[in-house]
Amino acid sequence: MSNERLPSIFEVCIVLLAFLAIVFSFTAIFNLPIQLALFVAWFLIILLGLRLGFNYEYLQTSIMKGISNGLEAVIILMAVGALIGTWIAGGIVPTIIYYGLDFIHPSIFLLATLIICALTSLSTGTSWGTVGTAGIAMMGIGEGLGLPLPLVAGAVLSGAYFGDKLSPLSDSTILAASMSKVNVISHVKSMLYLDIPAFILTALLFTITGFSYSRGNVDLDRVQTIMTALNKTFHISPLMLVPALIVIGLLVLKKPSIPTISLGALVGVVWAALFQDLSFLNALETAYNGFSIDSDSKFIDNLLNRGGISGMLDSIVVVILGLGLGGLLEKIGVLTVIMNAFVNKINNAGSLSTSTVFVGLFSNIFGCAMYVSLILTPKLMESSYDRMHIDRRVLSRNTEVGGTMTSGMVPWSDNGIFMAGVLGVSTLSYLPFMWMSFISIALVIIYGYTGKFIWYTSSHQKNTDSDQESHNSN
Repeated sequence: MSNERLPSIFEVCIVLLAFLAIVFSFTAIFNLPIQLALFVAWFLIILLGLRLGFNYEYLQTSIMKGISNGLEAVIILMAVGALIGTWIAGGIVPTIIYYGLDFIHPSIFLLATLIICALTSLSTGTSWGTVGTAGIAMMGIGEGLGLPLPLVAGAVLSGAYFGDKLSPLSDSTILAASMSKVNVISHVKSMLYLDIPAFILTALLFTITGFSYSRGNVDLDRVQTIMTALNKTFHISPLMLVPALIVIGLLVLKKPSIPTISLGALVGVVWAALFQDLSFLNALETAYNGFSIDSDSKFIDNLLNRGGISGMLDSIVVVILGLGLGGLLEKIGVLTVIMNAFVNKINNAGSLSTSTVFVGLFSNIFGCAMYVSLILTPKLMESSYDRMHIDRRVLSRNTEVGGTMTSGMVPWSDNGIFMAGVLGVSTLSYLPFMWMSFISIALVIIYGYTGKFIWYTSSHQKNTDSDQESHNSN
């Protein structure tokens, strides 16, 4: 007879407060790596699991299951790291920065960043790939124009997440739809009612902000100096954009992300050897160790000395530890207890939508990975949607907002670690400028409480008609 039990709400609160205390003290007080905090948190959760009656074998399996669920993210991290290193060495990223500084006017730069990243993400179906390519280039252009980098990062992420959520090629979109038992195209159509107005409002905010920075805040001499340094250091020509077109084309053709991004990294090696005066072996080395240069321009050095698989190792360790922690929390019932606390307070579409968003957010905070959130949120919330006869398309849409749009807000989640590492801006610095995410959350709550774009199943209509007939007969 099994002796396992679910944790009490008191036990959950104690453990989660201890988890947050560990993360805060390790990172903010003792200046220790977040990886150590997550590793120590493993043992905290294991102790709770033993207290609840689970054996060591089950707890180990829970860790491994959690890691295996997000293993694709780890491999994509390595592929993107290699891509960044070889695309800098091959002149692809420098060329994009050069042309961006030449053609994009400072007043519309933030809006252009939003649109470019949105189109890239929409066509490729990957927010990570977008941030690792177009995002890095736009950060370089923004720094060249003298704009605050957290603000530029906010525009990059707003565009990247917008396109990702509307792309049927996106793995997170497919996961949210499939876990909610909704057709992917139906899910994307339901997202349009949310993402289009959110994007328009976000674009308006970045446009207004961009114009405020264009009035006397941009040093055009500095821009020209940076362009001259780029042209001196790299061979700049439209031909350097071919690898980017190849990768985008393959992703548009629905080719899998991992081999496509890896192929893009290999093409970057070839371009570095053919056009940037690097030997093939030195170019190949940038795939692992990243690009390194000691030029006359401090800006060039700070911007382009990055990339490579080795540059992603810290992020990979965080993702693995976070996935293992999420697996433990799920399997011993901690996340279930948290979600049930929300479910018990649901009595209308507004509270249901709000609870779904917060369930997704808490899954990211304590599950440490977007995949954990996108898997758990529909599983834990679907019965409430069915009970209230609300269409599963609303569930999948709200899951995307709570699970995906908040994932980059958590410093120790897979998305938070990746975005901060690639963009060179801390999560808490760019967080206030993730306007697309905040507006999307606000619209979900508004839609819920006003009933706008909340669809019901046919059984709800039958019940409504039956109630009306009963009322008329009385």
